[in-house]
Amino acid sequence: MATTRRDFLAKTALTAAAAGLGPFDVDVQSGTAESTKRLKPPAQPVIVTRVTGDETLAEAYKMLLDGEDTLTAAHHVCLGRENDPSDHSVGYGGLPNEEGIVELDACCMHGPTRQAGSVGSVRNIRNVCLVSRRVMEQTSHVMLVAEGAERFAVDQGFKREDLLTDDARKIWLLWKENHSNQDFWGPGMASPEWKDPKTTGPQSMLMRHPSPHDAAAHSATARARAAKLNELAADLNIPQEKRLQAIEQVLWPTTGTIHVSAVNAKGEISGATTTSGQAFKLPGRLGDSPIIGAGCYTDQDVGSAGATGSGEENIKVAGAHAIVDMMRAGASPQDAGLEALRRIVRNYNGDMNKVRYLDMIYYIVRRDGAYAGVSLWSTTATGKPRVFAVHDGNGGRVEPCAALLQGTNISWPPI
Repeated sequence: MATTRRDFLAKTALTAAAAGLGPFDVDVQSGTAESTKRLKPPAQPVIVTRVTGDETLAEAYKMLLDGEDTLTAAHHVCLGRENDPSDHSVGYGGLPNEEGIVELDACCMHGPTRQAGSVGSVRNIRNVCLVSRRVMEQTSHVMLVAEGAERFAVDQGFKREDLLTDDARKIWLLWKENHSNQDFWGPGMASPEWKDPKTTGPQSMLMRHPSPHDAAAHSATARARAAKLNELAADLNIPQEKRLQAIEQVLWPTTGTIHVSAVNAKGEISGATTTSGQAFKLPGRLGDSPIIGAGCYTDQDVGSAGATGSGEENIKVAGAHAIVDMMRAGASPQDAGLEALRRIVRNYNGDMNKVRYLDMIYYIVRRDGAYAGVSLWSTTATGKPRVFAVHDGNGGRVEPCAALLQGTNISWPPI
């Protein structure tokens, strides 16, 4: 007589019970590599993040020295960015979607309790990093989105407010004037239907043959576009002292986000990510920031990683999880991060005409305090080196990222 699945499971459970074991007893260490078992807590706490321009990194580090929880310290850095209206990549003052509405995403993972929380496409609530923590602590879910997440936040005592500052609104209006036919509609680069943008002169030459001459010509084109935008900015009554920043946000929209990974001297680890997402995105778009395993991933046994950059590409390689898993197998933080970047490039078969439109930085810390910041490209659109911030007891400082590719990406949509 054939054995059914139900019969098999019943017999398995009875056999285990006869042996004095629960039916699902397992070796909880079986998935942990020997290299990971040898990881000891660092002598001093370590925090890695993006450069913040404020004192929150030093303040968060002191919190860890005083015994504060690692996630609370990470969120302290996130809150500094969410509350700063001049930071157009997160929270209050974040750049809106194409309809002029600010939508925020966040997620967090708490290593000591192995919990996670996430929110996506949240409107009218400023501190979504804390809302993601409330989801983790106050519900049996991991992710809430959109209207449901907003209602949950209000029920938890968060206040509704208009997140679109006057500065962000004017940048959005300037973008609408300049990009009426350049947006996120149409097939993505992975689609067979994708066509290389029909840009003129220097831009298309730069993509094919990035010589110094072409780069200079491209710069001339950017200056001409900037001059036109300056006229539009004046028509929109953007103050003179704020026009340069507005023009830069239109030509090279911020993809800043902020991720923080932290480990204390006990070896307790947490990670947190918060963002306003891709500037001028389609309403309802979710990038990698609210996705556990993409924009943030923490494993108490191994380490933590998170990302800023091209969210869709990071989702496709589950970047943060991939990095932590490679560290589990013995890779260093830097080697694991660079391999995750290679996987992004591999998705386009190394086609630089496509890869030039991508951007990615990973922020990584291992349980023993080893850390890294790695970037897809070596320099920013303005020619500055890609950097990250770290504090490890020797003072907060900025270090250069280890870059997979030399040069600068082209923002999307291209200018």
